[in-house]
Amino acid sequence: MTSSHAYMDDFARFITASPSSYHAAAEVARRLDAAGFTRRDETEQWPATPGRHYIVRDGAVIAWAQPAAAGPTTPFRILGAHTDSPGFKLKPKPTLASQGWLQAGVEVYGGPLQNSWLDRELELAGRLVTRDGAEHLVRTGPFLRIPQLAVHLDREVNTAGLTLDRQRHLNPVFGVGDSSQADLVGHLAGLAGLEGADVAGYDILTADTAAPATFGRDSTLFAAGRLDNLTSVHAGLLALIAAPEDTGQISVLAAFDHEELGSQSRSGASGPLLDDILTRIGAALGADVSDRLRAYAGSWCLSADAGHAVHPNYPERHDPANTPIAGGGPLLKINANQRYATDAVGAALWARACEQADVPYQEFVSNNTVPCGSTIGPLTATRLGIRTVDVGVALLSMHSAREMCHVNDPVLLSAAIGAFYAGA
Repeated sequence: MTSSHAYMDDFARFITASPSSYHAAAEVARRLDAAGFTRRDETEQWPATPGRHYIVRDGAVIAWAQPAAAGPTTPFRILGAHTDSPGFKLKPKPTLASQGWLQAGVEVYGGPLQNSWLDRELELAGRLVTRDGAEHLVRTGPFLRIPQLAVHLDREVNTAGLTLDRQRHLNPVFGVGDSSQADLVGHLAGLAGLEGADVAGYDILTADTAAPATFGRDSTLFAAGRLDNLTSVHAGLLALIAAPEDTGQISVLAAFDHEELGSQSRSGASGPLLDDILTRIGAALGADVSDRLRAYAGSWCLSADAGHAVHPNYPERHDPANTPIAGGGPLLKINANQRYATDAVGAALWARACEQADVPYQEFVSNNTVPCGSTIGPLTATRLGIRTVDVGVALLSMHSAREMCHVNDPVLLSAAIGAFYAGA
């Protein structure tokens, strides 16, 4: 197993290269190329020959390793994750001015912990699309900031609490002047070597620019933006690259976009993406509808997404008997109302994978008075009928601009995913 600090150094580089879902997809593709995977075009016919392949659809990536013995009913082992994180997305006509300040018009993306985004140097990152349909990745580096109102002008903020109006209080500043003197889209276009008039559309989001860091006693803690859910994307990517080629199944990494919005898009887990790719893999192997359903019946999906470590300052918000600690290993996520897809059969699979990888794991269940979120797990199980297990790394400050975990947990998750791909 890779040492935690070597693993986290690589993970830090992955995070730094991935300020948006589009950058994350590009970085996954770059690493897959380096590992000998072949990029496939969705508009072309795919060969039935064995090998390692991937596709990129917008901010999502699906990669797979097809063994030589694969046939029409060969099952799949799928690691599901997502590339997006909560934050703010640039609106149309984004260049604003107020009281001599230049500001960016943004819309809340997903469910960020809004106060955590205040008083940070942020960047804009994502894709520009020109009139010919070509996509261009762009990022600004430190460029804007959402300034908090000084305590002198809000004397009760520390007693009454902070209240933020999503329209009035969350537009970041990026300079001084008036809007006739600035063009935010033009600036982004220039960074990509384009003219502002060439840009016909864009998907641009904010990201924290502070570098990932280890800290604490013996440097056992790790803080960075977008741990939810780049921890799982990176862990699954490394496990897939290292997966053995002689297993009895086709190993798949499915890194979706738009999970933080409910996954309802062409590149999200509620859309057709995974079914499209699995169907095409099967068709290239000669599978008919019956063969494909037989393959699904023998398949498994690990839905890997971030979970909650017990918070030392708010222990009453957690289940009293199930209190996952940082460094205690990845989580098996369970919910009676199927907000997570884990059942008893899936729990047994996860136990086998962790035992094979010599990885400890912890069970997570919500306090009955604190409803939990959900993941791509139930969506995948519902859409495809594939048995699904929800797992992940325990975090503090989930949905903050900067989240934290223990340095051991991501490497343990990746090792358990590796055992899952090996057929545990």
